[in-house]
Amino acid sequence: MELPAHSDLTPAWPEFRARLRDAVGESTYHIWLEPLEPHRLEGGILTLRAPAATQRWVAERFGRVLEACARATLADDVRVVLADSKRGSAGEPPRGDSPAGPPELASGDLNPRYRFDQFIIGDGNRLAHAAALAVAENPGYAYNPLFLHAPPGLGKTHLLQAIGNYVRTFSDHASVRYATVESFTNQFISALSSRSIDRFKTIYRNADVLLVDDVQFLASKAKTEEEFFHTFNTLYESGRQVVLTCDRLPRQMPTVEERLRARFEAGLVADIRPPDFATRVAILRKRAALDQIEVADTAVLEWIAERVTENVRSLEGALIRLVAHHSLNRRPIDVKLAEAVLDGGSAMLSSSPSPARSIEAIQNVVASRFDLTVSELVSTSRASRVAWPRQLAMHLARKLTDASLVTIGQAFGARNHGTVLHACRRVDARISRDQQVRDDVDELAEMITGGQADRSG
Repeated sequence: MELPAHSDLTPAWPEFRARLRDAVGESTYHIWLEPLEPHRLEGGILTLRAPAATQRWVAERFGRVLEACARATLADDVRVVLADSKRGSAGEPPRGDSPAGPPELASGDLNPRYRFDQFIIGDGNRLAHAAALAVAENPGYAYNPLFLHAPPGLGKTHLLQAIGNYVRTFSDHASVRYATVESFTNQFISALSSRSIDRFKTIYRNADVLLVDDVQFLASKAKTEEEFFHTFNTLYESGRQVVLTCDRLPRQMPTVEERLRARFEAGLVADIRPPDFATRVAILRKRAALDQIEVADTAVLEWIAERVTENVRSLEGALIRLVAHHSLNRRPIDVKLAEAVLDGGSAMLSSSPSPARSIEAIQNVVASRFDLTVSELVSTSRASRVAWPRQLAMHLARKLTDASLVTIGQAFGARNHGTVLHACRRVDARISRDQQVRDDVDELAEMITGGQADRSG
């Protein structure tokens, strides 16, 4: 395909960025390629603006993938060159022996719904909540470090991110950095390979509040563990706040170095236990109010709370299944529906649901599962906390309904069929190599269909 002498790049830019993100992965994309901006598309040459400090290195390392994504999006003979953002002058991708340092490392997304006022307090989490709030109000002084320990699904990530959201809201100058151990590791490896480790260290060690999720995954990552130890020490010794979450206690991580486990235990270790009945009911009421779910009979919330006891995630998952049934079959959310759905009395999908109603149910389930609104799910946002759930929902819509790619795209913010196909391929690729993603897709499909979905992937 040939491009006109002068082409408008605007319509193709979102798809180009999506392809680029998929090609290099979330962490690498945010660190190196997100700052790129479109300049012009002329005569078969796509010119992108890049920060002066990284232009040479990005062109050298990512030149081929930039061109591959441009050709898949625009035309099979398009070429890519980078221009200095300040000078605006374009040139061939340069060669050089000294790669420039990276731009500012992107901080992980904080979910705006993870706030203290959305957290239900009960006997099992009272200490953890009080400690987290004290840390948010007075970082570096109350409990440092704060180590939040709980099995999956009990709210430790909610409290961790609530601290970050609180500090960002009420402190004018404090810098907050949130990362999972996985993203910390990926950024560290990228910094090593690009010879920009000093900038990596500066960014993490200059944070006023460092929030790190899932520190159990430090196990067996020797170089990352060493870097994390020094980052921790630098922040701790300078009086800045560190908050960690983990699904096991420090002493239960024998493969993590003793000196790091000792640091974890130096502050407050706060356990979160499964919620009692009254707390489970309160959680369901809060979730129903937050998602504006109309509950025909509030006794259904007590019915769910009596039967689902293991964790908050399972509790909310049960409510999500009822909402999906309600969306598909227009049945009121009451005890009778709960008995049919949660006791396995009926399948989720009616014999002939319309594609629109099926897609609506899928959107409700996926949005609720990832603490989003449906409006966020179908919005233009490309934030990672929105983009991946959106792609999962598109994949499920194609798998579980008879809707065409065009119909699915229209239901997701008037996107085109190519975007839907790209989302489905990305999910399929991740399913093929990531057991956790495969399990997530199966779990969502079961929520939507009541166990009647094809689990073959």
